Amino acid sequence: MTTDLSAPPAAGGTTTAGRGTSPRPPFGVPAVSILAVLIALFSLVPLGYVVYMTATTGWDAAVELIFRPRVGELLLNTVLLVVFTVPLSLVLGVGGAWLVERTKLRGHKIWAVLLAAPLAIPAFVNSYAWVSAVPSLAGLGSGVLIATLSYFPLVYIPAAATLGRLDPAIEQSAASLGLGNWRVFFRVVLPQLRVAMTGGALLVSLHLLAEYGAFAMIRFDTFTTAIMVQYQSTFNGTAGNMLASVLVFFCLILLVVEVRGRGTARYARVGSGAQARALRLPLHAYQVPAQLSLLVLTGLAFGLPVFFVLRWIVAGGSAIWAADEFAPALLTTLGYGLAGAVVTTAVAFPMAFLAVRHPSWFSKSLELSNYVTSSLPGIVVGLAFVTVSIRLVPGVYQTAGVLVAAYVLLFLPRALVTLRAGLSQAPKELDEAAQSLGKPPLLAFIRVTLRLTAPAAAGGAALVFLAIANELTATLLLSPNGTRTLATEFWSKSSEIDYAGAAPYALLMILLSAPMTYLLFQQSKKVAGQ
Repeated sequence: MTTDLSAPPAAGGTTTAGRGTSPRPPFGVPAVSILAVLIALFSLVPLGYVVYMTATTGWDAAVELIFRPRVGELLLNTVLLVVFTVPLSLVLGVGGAWLVERTKLRGHKIWAVLLAAPLAIPAFVNSYAWVSAVPSLAGLGSGVLIATLSYFPLVYIPAAATLGRLDPAIEQSAASLGLGNWRVFFRVVLPQLRVAMTGGALLVSLHLLAEYGAFAMIRFDTFTTAIMVQYQSTFNGTAGNMLASVLVFFCLILLVVEVRGRGTARYARVGSGAQARALRLPLHAYQVPAQLSLLVLTGLAFGLPVFFVLRWIVAGGSAIWAADEFAPALLTTLGYGLAGAVVTTAVAFPMAFLAVRHPSWFSKSLELSNYVTSSLPGIVVGLAFVTVSIRLVPGVYQTAGVLVAAYVLLFLPRALVTLRAGLSQAPKELDEAAQSLGKPPLLAFIRVTLRLTAPAAAGGAALVFLAIANELTATLLLSPNGTRTLATEFWSKSSEIDYAGAAPYALLMILLSAPMTYLLFQQSKKVAGQ
């Protein structure tokens, strides 16, 4: 049997293989684009709410609410928190990554995992453990201590991944020119960590702006704690909204600073041949001090919280494991986590598809809108949904649907980034081949693209589930009356100084977070080609 390759394609068929064109999406490019635009518009609701509330409040009222001593005090606290915590996190994160990846540190593979482990402990659980150890903790110094121990892995993980893939030839050239090890580190290695450091610093800063429970527990006032107090005690929407507008302005400044700090330099290796493995430097007399330093760091950041959680569980005995209190919170957390993960992953698919298969300024703009929204603190997103739902659709206020919608906006980038990576590894030629064989776009999408991206989709859904399981502020604001999750129950009991009763909820959140943290660490290694 012969085939006439010059013959035109059959009506309704698609012969795109070999032409370099993109396969048709399951519902057509216009339909996918419309879906992505609707999602992007929806994701801008919180930002639009802040702009609208600021505009409608009136200039005089806004000036009176923003330019007052209390706001100045909150601004000073928040700025000092960022100024002290971010550099400390950079030093600990980059220093730990350098020891693990570039020196002959004994047990470096074990330390590599232990330095990422504190990320499995929510910051408010960390604060709870430290208050258990030192009840007098309060103020800026305590906030810096707890925040640094909670968030330095956000710098360590990308820094370790970057160090693992740096081309050692540049360092060897610098050494051959007479530079010592320290000068090579500061003049060659550190500049190449610029993207990882600025990205990690931005993540730490945004977490500092968004965190509520950790600072409320040690009585350290920031913008987020003040907004929550304003909202819960007086339901003063206007004052809370003005504080939120200052917080959003602060977030946007940090985003601009990160973009400027990242620069436009290229750090990718270009050239023939395989990249050599970096040589590990001997530590000699510094071996023991390095081991002790890492032991103290991981002990304070991971060992101490786990120890006090277990101590409170032992002190509480079997009475704290009452099934009628514990089981509903666990089931509710699992329910919201699963629902939020599935919806978020499904919502992320149109944007990821456009970004990978039809890249353009249009798809990039749609993608950027989600990143801006996700950078907003959960309390701002929560306040936006409270106000919009009460004013426009009062019937949905404090329903599960509104809470899941807030989760989708807060954590959409986690699914989007993972899905985009999965779609990039699914060759479009396979989809084209399936369509050229007569399969409808939807069937070709399900049998080829969806199957190939299933692992990435599952990974993204897992990361979203983890974030929802530990989310506190938006859940407190938007959850239906009577809703009890692990995070809200932990917060309720710890606020009543019932530390033993809060311990099981803390332990379960850690157990849920630990596998996801290890997955995130392993994923960063794969991206680095290790």
